[in-house]
Amino acid sequence: MTDRRTVILAGLGALTALPFLQRFTATPALAAGPTKFEYTLTDAQWRAKLPGLSYDVLRHEATERPFTSPLNDEHRAGTFACKGCGVPLFSSTTKFDSGTGWPSFYAPLKNAVGTTTDRSLMMERTEVHCRRCGGHLGHVFDDGPKPTGLRYCMNGAALTFTPAKA
Repeated sequence: MTDRRTVILAGLGALTALPFLQRFTATPALAAGPTKFEYTLTDAQWRAKLPGLSYDVLRHEATERPFTSPLNDEHRAGTFACKGCGVPLFSSTTKFDSGTGWPSFYAPLKNAVGTTTDRSLMMERTEVHCRRCGGHLGHVFDDGPKPTGLRYCMNGAALTFTPAKA
């Protein structure tokens, strides 16, 4: 038998889950906004080009589970690029272990990324996106190491890695 307390708690739980569910059904802010990017594809073309999780992250601002990306443990010299359009984003020289479970960097390459304000999840964060295709990469926080004090917390599913030539 269902009592009033159970119904109220279920309702509150549903309301709490709404922002999370909306994130996977709403049009991404970058796709809906007036920003024009130099590399564009239709949603169907993006879906055909990118594997499932990469598509969800880059085009619909999803987040991969922490400690699941092989790029989190990538320590060779090289360059991390956008999985959507291939533009170089981060040098391995700026990568560090943040302990968060996502590849983290203290600085992007020059003219590689853009940022927008992300007000989802009932907080305000700075979202990082590829400057060329607008793909969602992750977020930047002000708790990183010197020299910048920034932590670019990126989704490995949004990146590719190319080792430096010997």
